[in-house]
Amino acid sequence: MQMSHFTAEKKANIFKNFGGNATNTGSVEAQIAMLTERINHISGHLKDNKKDFSTNRGLMQMVGRRKRLLQYLSHTNLTSYRALIEKLGIRK
Repeated sequence: MQMSHFTAEKKANIFKNFGGNATNTGSVEAQIAMLTERINHISGHLKDNKKDFSTNRGLMQMVGRRKRLLQYLSHTNLTSYRALIEKLGIRK
């Protein structure tokens, strides 16, 4: 059985970098950063396991959730949105 690729330190580091501090897990930026990390990890898994359709469905749901959060952030705080997509390297 494979362990989760997220350790508590890795999560806290993501929340600290994007949410302001390690306990600010609810900020939109931190949620988007966390989803991006999970999406990148699952994309790597799906490169090796092309027929894993249930994981592919979960990935599509995560991408949709991240898209909605990004859309919300762009409407509420455009400068933060631009800085975040630049920092994460998404939306080329």
